[in-house]
Amino acid sequence: MGKLILVPTPIGNLEDITLRALKVLKEVDLVLAEDTRTSGKLLKHFEIETPLQSHHMHNEHKQVETLVQKLKGGAYIALISDAGTPAISDPGFLLTRACVQEGVEVECLPGATAFVPALVNSGLPNDRFVFEGFLPVKKGRQTRLKLLAEETRTMVFYESPHKLLKTLTHFSEYFGEDRPVSVSRELTKMYEETVRGTSTELIHHFTQKPPKGEFVIVVGGKK
Repeated sequence: MGKLILVPTPIGNLEDITLRALKVLKEVDLVLAEDTRTSGKLLKHFEIETPLQSHHMHNEHKQVETLVQKLKGGAYIALISDAGTPAISDPGFLLTRACVQEGVEVECLPGATAFVPALVNSGLPNDRFVFEGFLPVKKGRQTRLKLLAEETRTMVFYESPHKLLKTLTHFSEYFGEDRPVSVSRELTKMYEETVRGTSTELIHHFTQKPPKGEFVIVVGGKK
């Protein structure tokens, strides 16, 4: 019986990869990657020549059964995403679930994930929090926001630059104009930045300064 190993990769700064992650990526039989072009650059940088196979949200359903059979046959397979920890708003859950159901060993290495540093440096309570990832784009968005308006724990969201202002506006509408918010972008990269304030203040900030990069939004819970 083989093993599926979920390997976190840097969210920006390549120095954040662990020695253990490099060892695993060199020793496994196959690396599954969300985008082979992005991951190919990472492997090349660290002189890793392990075979690479595409495994993303559009093909993972078709691949799960075949991959489980390979693992049952003794293959050691690593799964990585473009950045951060697999299965956290990225592919990985379906294969992990199938392995668990079929008795295949699964191991997840500790490592980079964007929401942890954003939460910790937000200045908002982090003893209890809820990770929401990306909000629904259309269907279900209003319902989700209404439910979250009553959430007392700190909330963590992911958002793209072209939807950031829309999402902050919705937070202001559903959670209140004075709800504390922290927005982090480009974590671990050269232009890393965290902006803190009320939802209204952050709407003003990003209206004046068009958002660029990938964002993590941390929102205080209802008092």
